[in-house]
Amino acid sequence: MLGHSHATSGALAWSAAAVALPVTAFTYPVVSSGHLGAADLLLGTFLTAGAALLPDADHPNGTIAHVLGPVSHYLCKIISKVSGGHRHATHSFAFVGAVAFGTWAGEHWVGRGFTLALVFFLLALAVRALNLCPPGKGFRSWGTVVLLAVAGTFAMDHWISDKPSWLPFCVGLGALIHLVGDCLTDRGCRLFWPLQWRTSLPLIERTGNRLETWVLSPLFAIGTMVLLWYSITHNP
Repeated sequence: MLGHSHATSGALAWSAAAVALPVTAFTYPVVSSGHLGAADLLLGTFLTAGAALLPDADHPNGTIAHVLGPVSHYLCKIISKVSGGHRHATHSFAFVGAVAFGTWAGEHWVGRGFTLALVFFLLALAVRALNLCPPGKGFRSWGTVVLLAVAGTFAMDHWISDKPSWLPFCVGLGALIHLVGDCLTDRGCRLFWPLQWRTSLPLIERTGNRLETWVLSPLFAIGTMVLLWYSITHNP
């Protein structure tokens, strides 16, 4: 699937979780009000959209590779070599667990600096994937991404806690929904890496086809807005 589709499916997954799951499923300890506030819901939507790009860190030509210009491009090339190439180690349940635990560990062992750095990176991914910046791979594109992500991070600094209990769930959910999307293509994913088995349910014949770009992705975006509206209006 394309980066835009992964991002919108991540946003939809977060908003659906906010409606369907009890708050204890993704906030530990329970927030005092018994539900997530509007700021956390909206912030989680964008961060999960960004986290839905994380498994493509093994793809030197993917959306994530160009989010921070040459820096992200070279990092993705390194990750691709270490992980065995595209849709190998980073497209597995092991990776989902690793990024979720890594987020929790960073929050608790490093502190607010880690939280804000992760917020910046995930916002940058969301900005790029949702086409909120000029197209292309040049400075005009990734420079805009950086500026918007920095501005967003400064804004979120006023709302997000040092150790947001929902953030590991948000990152893990985004990575997981990416795997679901890629398993809908004929190539599938090695969900049980390092085993060689590939899981595939090829409903999407070709990445970027009309079903994905003109039907699925718009439905993901509309569904996200409807679910967020429901969550906010029913949990004042």
